[in-house]
Amino acid sequence: MEHFRVVIIGGGPIGIACGLDAQKKGLSYVILEKGPIVNSLFNYPQNMQFFSSSEKLEIDDIPFISTEAKPKRNEALEYYRRIVTSNKLNIRLFEKVKKVEKVENGFSIVSEKNNYTADKVIVSTGFYDLPNKLNIPGEDLPKIAHYYNDPHFYANQKLAVVGASNSAIDAALECYRKGAEVTLIIRGHEVGPRVKYWVRPDIINRIEEGSIKVYYNSKLKEVRQSGIIIDTPEGSVTLENDFVLALTGYMPNFEFLTNMGVKLSDDEKKLPQYNPETMETNVAGIYLAGVICGGMETHKWFIENSRIHAKIIISSILEEKEISKV
Repeated sequence: MEHFRVVIIGGGPIGIACGLDAQKKGLSYVILEKGPIVNSLFNYPQNMQFFSSSEKLEIDDIPFISTEAKPKRNEALEYYRRIVTSNKLNIRLFEKVKKVEKVENGFSIVSEKNNYTADKVIVSTGFYDLPNKLNIPGEDLPKIAHYYNDPHFYANQKLAVVGASNSAIDAALECYRKGAEVTLIIRGHEVGPRVKYWVRPDIINRIEEGSIKVYYNSKLKEVRQSGIIIDTPEGSVTLENDFVLALTGYMPNFEFLTNMGVKLSDDEKKLPQYNPETMETNVAGIYLAGVICGGMETHKWFIENSRIHAKIIISSILEEKEISKV
C-alpha cells in the first residue's frame, strides 16, 4: 500500500494543475484518472471548439499555442498531454477510484487497481460522467444517446436533438450539414442565451429558413423504435425518427462525494460545502477543485476561472504543514 502526501482524484486540466503545483512544491502525490489523460475532453465531440481563448485554458503559465483564437478539442488534448509527459507527472490512468475513507492518520483510497493512503485528498472529477436523464418511456432504447461524437453517424437519418445549450446546438448544426434531417426540441421559448456568440446566429438562421425544425416550449414525451412523441403547446406530436440525441446536460457524481462525508446543500443546486479561501470541504483534509465545486450549477465553473484552485489548495496544505511544526 503506497502512501502519498496528496492523492488527486481526476486527471482533467484542474487535476493536472494540482499535480503540477504539488510537484513544484515538493509534495509526494499521485493523480488517479479513470480514463485517458483529460478523459472528459477526450469524450467531447470530435469537432468541438472551446468558448474560451487558448490563454484562458493555460495552466501553470505554460503557453497554449492554437491555430485559431478559440482552440479545438484536438489542440487541447495535445496541450494537456504534453504537459503531463514533459513534466513527468505521476498520473495513473484507467484507474477508477471506488472508495475514500477517513482513517486515523489521513485517508484510505481504494481504486480498481490499487490501495493507497494519503494525508490529503483533492477531488477534481468534473461533471461529465452522469447525464441528466429525461426519465421517459423508451430512454433505454439503443437509438437514444446522451453523448455526441461525430456527425457522420447521423447522415441521411431523421434526428431529434433535445436541448438548447452549446452541446445541443453544435450537434444540430453539424448533423444538419452532414445531411441529417434535424428536429430540435427545446424546453424554453428560445435557443439558450449562453450559446456561443458566433454559433447562435447560425442556428437561428437555419431555424428561420426551415432547414432545421424546432419545437419550443416542448418536451420529449416518449421514444419509440421508429418514432417519437413530443409534448408541445398545441398538444402531442408524433414524428418519424431514427435517432435521438438527448443533450440535456450532465451532473457530478454526488454519491461519490456524500460517501466521503462531503455535505451538499438541501436545495436543487446540491452545492458541496467547502471553504472558498482554502477549497477544503467540511471533511478536514478533503479539498475540491474545478467544476465539481458548482454542484448542479455546472455553468458556473470552467477551466479559466477554476485553474487557480490548484495553487489555493497546495498553499493551504503547505501552510498547515508549517503551522504543525510550530
